[in-house]
Formats: sequence, C-alpha cells, structure tokens
Amino acid sequence: MSIQVRVPPLPESVSDATVAAWHKSPGDPVQQDEPLLDLETDKVVLEVPAPATGTLGEILAQTGALVQADAVLATIASGQAAAAPEPAPAAADKAAADKDDIVLTPAVRRLVKEHDLDPRQIPATGKGGRLQKSDVQRYLQQQQTAAAESAAAPASAAAPVPAVAEPATISVGRDEKRVPMSRLRARVAERLLEAQQNAAILTTFNEVDLQAVIGLRKQYKTMFEQTHDVRLGFMPFFVKAVVAALQKFPVLNASVDGQDILYHNYYDIGIAVGSPRGLVVPIVRDADQLSMADLEKTIRQFGQKAQAGSLSFDELTGGTFTISNGGVYGSMLSTPILNPPQSAILGMHNIVERPVVVAGEIVIRPMMYLALSYDHRIIDGSDAVRFLVSVKHALEDPTRLLLQV
Repeated sequence: MSIQVRVPPLPESVSDATVAAWHKSPGDPVQQDEPLLDLETDKVVLEVPAPATGTLGEILAQTGALVQADAVLATIASGQAAAAPEPAPAAADKAAADKDDIVLTPAVRRLVKEHDLDPRQIPATGKGGRLQKSDVQRYLQQQQTAAAESAAAPASAAAPVPAVAEPATISVGRDEKRVPMSRLRARVAERLLEAQQNAAILTTFNEVDLQAVIGLRKQYKTMFEQTHDVRLGFMPFFVKAVVAALQKFPVLNASVDGQDILYHNYYDIGIAVGSPRGLVVPIVRDADQLSMADLEKTIRQFGQKAQAGSLSFDELTGGTFTISNGGVYGSMLSTPILNPPQSAILGMHNIVERPVVVAGEIVIRPMMYLALSYDHRIIDGSDAVRFLVSVKHALEDPTRLLLQV
C-alpha cells in the first residue's frame, strides 16, 4: 500500500514553501513521525514527519522546489521496511544507521550534513545528552586546530625527499560563488525595501546612563537567579521602559491602515535576534502584563529557539513595536529600519564607559546610545523625542517603572 507524503497546512498568509532538505533517499526505511524533510517559508522551517512506517518511494519534489499546501512530496510503501528484515549490517553500515537514528534540530542536522560528520562522535552538552549547534561548532574548531598543527609539524626523517620538487599549482583567478537567497533572506529584503518605499522614516537619537540598571542587577543578581531560576539581563529593563513610554505616547504603538491610524490597546513587543538563517523577530505578547522574570525567561527561550531554528510561525507573527540590540555585536550607533506595519523601532547599542558631566562634575559612566526610527506620516517629531526621553528617564531611574511616573 502506497501512502502519500503531503505538504502540511501552511500558516495563514503563507502561500507556498521551498523544499530545504531531504533527510532520506528513495529506498530508505522510515519510521512513522520520523522527520523526512524540511520546508522553508519566509519565516520558519517546518519539519515534515513520515505519516507511516515503511520504505520511502519516489520523491516528487526535489530540494529547492517550490510547493503549495497539500501538494504531494513523495510516497511511502507502508509496512515494507518491517516485512523484509535486513541482514546484520557491517560495522560501517551500523554506524551509518545509528547516525540516522539521532534526533537533531534542523540547524544541527544541516551543519552535520554540510561537513559530513558523524554526530555520535561529537560530545553533546545539551539537556538529556542532546547535541547542540555549539557542540558541532566546537568540534569543527578542534578538528581545524588539529589539522593546522599537523600541517605545521616537521616532516618525518624517514619520508623520502624527491630530487626535484614539482612546481606548485597556484590559482591566480578570482573565484565567485552564486548562492540563491534563502526564503527568509528574500523576505527580509522585501520587507526592508517596502519600509523604505512606503514610510517616511526619520530617526532621533539620545543617550542613556545605565549605572542605575547595572547597580540593580549587581545588587539583586544572586537573589533574582535563586528565586526565578534565570539570570537577569538588560532586555527586561528596556522592555518595561518601552511599554511605559508607549502608554504615554500611544501613537508609537499604532500603525497605518490605508487612510486610518490603527491604535493597538495591547503591547506585543518584537525582539530582533540573530539566527543561522538570518534576522528574526519573535514577539513577546502582552509585555505589559509580564514580570521581569517572565520577560527574561521568554526572551532567553526565543534566543535558544532562534539558534535551533525551532521558532513557530505564531511566535514570529504580529507585534506592535520592535526593539533591536545591535550592541551585542559591538555597534556604537545605527539607524534601525521599521518592521512593517509597525510605526516605530528602538535600537540599542553597546555600553561604553565615557566621561560625562553630572552635577557639575566630570565622572565616568556606562553610557549607551539609543536610536528611535519612526514613521513621520503619523508620528510627530515632538512625540518621538519625548518618547525616547521617557525611555531614557525610566532606565536612568528604574523606580519610575515601579511608581509609574
């Protein structure tokens, strides 16, 4: 009996997907619910599991093919894998079989396949012995270091030396490599261009003294971690400060809808994070209702999911305002681009100790530049500037957040 492998229902607003990678070849045995292939949309990578146990038949959509929802991807001859037991595999075949049995995230699986690695030879540090992307990267670095040391070692005295050395072949050409954009990269490019063309983007800047925030983190670091089982970072302070400022200046939480301004009476804050596939913006829903600990846990979970490529479509959809932290990469100052249909985005940057004047004296303080880009069609410069000043004051005196002043 032949069973069809079909494209699962795609999220709303996603019309098609690209076949990113097949994990099995025709004739390979498959188990029910085992990942067969990855489908890439403009937001997430979807794993397609095997609908039944059997043998993979013909693949009808090769890697790179564009497919619609419910399209047939391949066929499975159900029951055949179990009906005809294979003879005991040789050691090499058994190792290959074991390799396929390991459950890997899409990001780890692609890295292992790209470098032709056996995941069972890589020390795993994840929860429950799970192999993480950082484990694979560390293993590759160790292999490269070992290879470099081996190449640098002096040649063995026993090695014969040719009387005349062959001339080395040196490539004098300039190589090029053409790589198609991933669906995510193409979609990001499209949205950025859309924002530039369809909005009147203006950016205003300010700087913030983070000594009070850093002092609070140091003072309550141990107690916070013991109480909530999570470390306290900077981002929850910024989210809280942004929400408080949005409540004072609701137009920055609004969006343009035709000839109307759509005001949102909720605060879904997008947090821009890097991932192996590119920039993604998961959404912290109802951020005004979350505690500092809840914000920290949610943001950290998003970062882990982004690295593993396991963010869901719902986690990447919506949002009324975005925060982008270029400071983690060392950026001193930038002008962030709007994330349509949102009308404003806050850019954070690196923290640098600089001399500043406080109460008539020059002191050294941990300073950060802030950048607010906004859609001038609906947001006046005065509102944008006062919004950013409100964020600055809340961060320089966090008790304002508690007292809501």
